[in-house]
Amino acid sequence: MDSTSVVRAVVRDRVEVALTGPDPAVLRLGLLLPLSGALGLTGPSGLMASTLAATELNTAGGVVGRPVQLVLLDAGQAPGVVAADAIALAGLVDAYVGFHTSDVHRALEIALGGRVPYIFTPPHEGGRRRAGVVLLGDSPTQQLAPAVRWLVTRRGARRWALVGSDYIWPRAVHQAAGRIVRALGAEVVAERLVPFPGTGIDAEAIVTGLGRQRVDAILLSLVGRDLAQFNRVFAASPLASRVVRLSGSLEENGLLAAGGDDTGELYAAMRSFAGQGDDRRMSLAERHRALFGGTAPVLDAYAEACYDGVHLAAALAAVRALTPELAQVGTVRLLTSGDRMPWSGAPLGPPRAGGFLARATGLDLTVIAPLSG
Repeated sequence: MDSTSVVRAVVRDRVEVALTGPDPAVLRLGLLLPLSGALGLTGPSGLMASTLAATELNTAGGVVGRPVQLVLLDAGQAPGVVAADAIALAGLVDAYVGFHTSDVHRALEIALGGRVPYIFTPPHEGGRRRAGVVLLGDSPTQQLAPAVRWLVTRRGARRWALVGSDYIWPRAVHQAAGRIVRALGAEVVAERLVPFPGTGIDAEAIVTGLGRQRVDAILLSLVGRDLAQFNRVFAASPLASRVVRLSGSLEENGLLAAGGDDTGELYAAMRSFAGQGDDRRMSLAERHRALFGGTAPVLDAYAEACYDGVHLAAALAAVRALTPELAQVGTVRLLTSGDRMPWSGAPLGPPRAGGFLARATGLDLTVIAPLSG
């Protein structure tokens, strides 16, 4: 069976779902992935990983006898458009799972209004969430504080610049980063937010300005194609071999889009990386390769988190907690109790906490240190 056939076996067309109506015999999950826009380059990886999770659950007999279906929505569109699409299906899916930019996340949270559980899987901006919203990723402080500390301590990074896209998550990253850097006795000497969404960034002008600021480290919260464009320009600049770059959004697809990086000074802090080599990641890669072959999109951190999000939705359903009222507390219990029974359809068990610091080496991200608070 080829990759297209595998996807078709579990993914349902949203128009078909709207026409046929609810099906209580099926666990139906709305899958919110960026198939266009700034993060569009990561969408195919997320679709393959989510399909793998749904296939594993169905192979194990479904969730309390209910097969799992995915209904795909393009979360790379404007926030209002994505929210309207999600509302149209709110009575036809048991929950939403996915990753996308946080401006879309906020629009969805408000529009859904606690009517259906919503599992948001990537790094997030922090703060309290409305009923039914489950955050599976890390806040800016959880994700970045250990990595910044490592670079200040090991690399002597003292003069930091903050460069990000101008929307909710990068703004939260900048606020957290300022506190983190100052607490370590270092300083923020430059800060830049670029328009988002846009038609591209003037990376040359940004890099030139950073050179005048005499920075020795840059925290990048640009996303998708803007991050790739910046890294491509920076790698060709005189700053490339002496200025450290750290990103909380760089994964293998973004590194490939930038043409790789051989400067030795580009770092990423994420929950996982394709080549990190631990047992869980290797097992996930083997299962992915067995289902889709060796030419499928790379399993980046966003994709692994979406895989875990689908399995979390199934585990919540298994304990009758996949409701707006119970999803948040149910998630905490599932992730802390040690009870493996609700995860019986998940070969790799529950998602893990913590993350890793990796360095770009050509087209790969090589893990150099585990990260913990």
